[in-house]
Amino acid sequence: MPITKSAKKALRQNKTRRVRNTRKIVAYKAMVKDFRKLIAAGKKDEAKKMLPKVYQTLDKATKSGVIKKNKASRLKSNTTLLLQKTA
Repeated sequence: MPITKSAKKALRQNKTRRVRNTRKIVAYKAMVKDFRKLIAAGKKDEAKKMLPKVYQTLDKATKSGVIKKNKASRLKSNTTLLLQKTA
């Protein structure tokens, strides 16, 4: 357990940030997973409508530092390629 006042505050900040980051991680992973399920089910129109939301979630996760920029780019690219392959 932290002893100094600053260490106690740092622990509080870490807990808050961990919750916030975990929420964003779960959000972007769920979006990508749902998108892939739609593609697998052959629901191309719904997947096409969902693609901007997937991009938005990935961008928000990148902006807050939860994931790196290149990972977000890679996930965007892969989701777009999945959508195009079903055409």
